[in-house]
Amino acid sequence: MTVQKSQAPGFTFTGWHMLGVMVLFFGTIITVNMIMAWNAVSSWSGLVVQNTYVASQQFNGKAEAAKARAASGIEGRLSVDRNGMRYEIFHPQTGPVETDTVTAHFRRPVGEHQNFDMELTPVSTGVFTGSHDVLPGQWIVEVIAVKDGRVIVHEGTRIAIIRGRP
Repeated sequence: MTVQKSQAPGFTFTGWHMLGVMVLFFGTIITVNMIMAWNAVSSWSGLVVQNTYVASQQFNGKAEAAKARAASGIEGRLSVDRNGMRYEIFHPQTGPVETDTVTAHFRRPVGEHQNFDMELTPVSTGVFTGSHDVLPGQWIVEVIAVKDGRVIVHEGTRIAIIRGRP
């Protein structure tokens, strides 16, 4: 009696197929990692302060000054649109507060090429305005108000300008 062996026609997974799977798998991972690394390096400098040691030495003094400003009760109210901003400085019990200068620093959370500073113009007691084209997107607005050489308001606010409106 003879037994015939028959091979069913079909696909046979070989070592070359495995090599192709491995190259595609790891090639995809490596390509994605390279793209992400390039985006991370090209989109933000990573620079927060010029000298971290000096910044750490100044921290306690800045924290005490911030506590003193908070204890004074003086507050600020920011409103921004596509053409500029309005800033009001007041005390909840006594009303508008007179100041010498108010400066606004507009910073993008990522990147520095669109950042700008503006000196606000007094309109009335405690009310300041400034005109500057504010592009759409995310902004961090740092406002500093000075009276008699002393900072009385220093606050940062994150805003989003979408279609010309905050």
